[in-house]
Amino acid sequence: MPGTRAFGRRAFLSSAAMTLAAAEFGVLGLPAATEGGSRQLTAFDRATAWLNSPPLSTTSLLGKPVLVQFGTYTCINWLRTLPYVRAWHQQYMPGLAVIGVHTPEFAFEKDLDNVRRALQHMDIGLPIALDNDYAIWRAFDNHYWPALYLLDAGGRVRYRHFGEGEYERSEKAIQRLLTDAGATGAAGDDRGVVSVTATGFELPADWQSLKSPEMYLGHDRSEGLASPGGASLAQRRTYKIPARLDLNRWALEGEWTMERQPTVLGSAPGRIVCRFHARDVHLVMGPPRRDGRVRFRVSVDGQPPGAARGVDVDDRGAGTVVEQRLYQLVRQPGPIVARTFEIEFLDGGVETFAFTFG
Repeated sequence: MPGTRAFGRRAFLSSAAMTLAAAEFGVLGLPAATEGGSRQLTAFDRATAWLNSPPLSTTSLLGKPVLVQFGTYTCINWLRTLPYVRAWHQQYMPGLAVIGVHTPEFAFEKDLDNVRRALQHMDIGLPIALDNDYAIWRAFDNHYWPALYLLDAGGRVRYRHFGEGEYERSEKAIQRLLTDAGATGAAGDDRGVVSVTATGFELPADWQSLKSPEMYLGHDRSEGLASPGGASLAQRRTYKIPARLDLNRWALEGEWTMERQPTVLGSAPGRIVCRFHARDVHLVMGPPRRDGRVRFRVSVDGQPPGAARGVDVDDRGAGTVVEQRLYQLVRQPGPIVARTFEIEFLDGGVETFAFTFG
């Protein structure tokens, strides 16, 4: 986000940084209605497809407040907002329309089957507009995952929030818009807010311990690669891991090809090592084909993760890549200090995209 220190390119912000950013860009509170009327609502007619709902039109949405949230299914920052969005959908319908906009970051996130499977696994039942062409994204002049917009009954943007956090402020804005629209029982600054319990991927980050940014592995946005010789676009070559790895640096070992989005392992075995400081380690990756399977094992400071294992590995660190998605590989019980993470792939062909932390 311009003008702020962000952990990654998906508006991965701490609460303090988010507050500063919001003040700078005027996104706090409930500003006056913007010009443009229902221009944003009209963009929903250009959705690639809809999931969990028939297509929603401008006519069907005008007359009630609308909450719109942009996300993409491999974005850990978006995943951590889901408990609140689900709760708002249940608490405030039918007076409030809640719409998720799935705008893909990686090419495989355009695949309808991939998105449908992910939403089912995440238990997301609210209407989802697929925005593969970025038509809705552009209509909102959006730049972030996640991003939340509140539109009044006339289709005008009245509130926006980028990144995680500020859930109570956002819910109070929902309540005020419902009051303005005449929804019965929606009013009052003294009205309570929803209470949620998050687990798994949706658990909030350990912000105090988080000192590692998102790390993209593809050539176009690769930063922090420590392998000697650096990166080579679209060239299959042998990479090596240096003797020393500084914090927030990563390295490859084995035969890899760095494409623009993924870095792809040729023949097994192959390793990725990174030095990190965070409770959680996630890796966006996928098999070489839809029915493919790639076995892997992970370690932390050279040892099996044990109690620090993520949901996608066992105590020994063993796991299998079976679909294109975000995999949780480490969740440490503490203490949180700088550690060395390693993943070794026992089969070739895996496509790796980005590390995210929490």
